[in-house]
Amino acid sequence: MEVKNLFNAQKVPFDLEGWSLIKSDKAELVYLKLKPGEYLEKHKNPFDVIFYILKVEGKLLLENEVKILQANDSIFIGSNLDRGWKNDSNEELNLLVFKIMN
Repeated sequence: MEVKNLFNAQKVPFDLEGWSLIKSDKAELVYLKLKPGEYLEKHKNPFDVIFYILKVEGKLLLENEVKILQANDSIFIGSNLDRGWKNDSNEELNLLVFKIMN
């Protein structure tokens, strides 16, 4: 067993600061940072996901809704729902993404 952290984890394969901390065929845990003004485009995935906000407030763009989530909030999003993130704050948004592979 290997202990993973932001220094030894694999970087996510898209243009944001993020690291895959734990990955298996059943689940993946990703640490994601969005700088002020940065966003993650809306997209669909074929798996369920749980988001947990670590630091500051962020906007979850979910289908045709916008949900404001703050530090220590969590939310479950089912597969194939259009989701994205936007950081309108003046601080870095930090969140954990727990992907549950079906």
